[in-house]
Amino acid sequence: MGDRLDHAWRVIGTGISFLTFGLGGLFLRVFVIPPMQWFIHDDLTRQRRVRRVVQRSFGLFVEWMRVLGVMTYEIRGRHRLQRDGLLVLANHPTLIDVVLLVSLLPNADCVVKSAVARNPFMRGPVRAAGYVANDDGAGLVEDCIAAVRAGGNLVIFPEGTRTTPGQPLKLQRGAANIAVRGRFDITPVHITCKPLTLGKGEKWYRVPPTRFHMVIDVQEDLPIAPFLNGTEGVDPQAGGEALAARRLTEHLANHFAGRATTCRHLSTRSRN
Repeated sequence: MGDRLDHAWRVIGTGISFLTFGLGGLFLRVFVIPPMQWFIHDDLTRQRRVRRVVQRSFGLFVEWMRVLGVMTYEIRGRHRLQRDGLLVLANHPTLIDVVLLVSLLPNADCVVKSAVARNPFMRGPVRAAGYVANDDGAGLVEDCIAAVRAGGNLVIFPEGTRTTPGQPLKLQRGAANIAVRGRFDITPVHITCKPLTLGKGEKWYRVPPTRFHMVIDVQEDLPIAPFLNGTEGVDPQAGGEALAARRLTEHLANHFAGRATTCRHLSTRSRN
């Protein structure tokens, strides 16, 4: 009987959480963002303050889910995110990992889907924060590079969508292209969720048998230089950058999947 009541409450709590998220986004759009746009005229200052508001709002939302008994969480290596100009790449097992990760970054920049940018609950905060929209395919990589160089902490999930349970990780090469062309070291974040919930194609009310526990593991920076070994003298148009991006994508796929990665370009560096 107690297990059934606990399960029923977590369904209700999850519904309350989603309702709170939607109403919170609407509140920011109507009552918080407009005054900041009216009174803060410097674009960079306004963007940074809006991002701070989003960060704190997401942090409150995560705590609200914990208080409701829906989830617990653990953060490892948080200090590594307290810098500017990071390229943060993470795996994407569940819907809530976006909110939890952004709540840790005071100057988070994100690549958002055009549908999110048009969402009535999210449109105001997304635009005011200056997040990069993915509807400009031709200029997306350059926009992302510019965002990191401007001091933003760009968060990208290289899978492009949530992980399909039981299937191998399939990473798109866009994130690696940004790292290679921008010559950015990477801050990898490995995310786990047990038991898995809010995964790809899963309904919000299909809650797991117990409250879920998330671990955000912020790992040491991954230098980009080893992936460029042997490509420095190759014309980018002839495939030098593409080779480096392929190497990096393969390494990240193995890394997020928890497999050992012994890559020739990495082992060459270690012998030097």
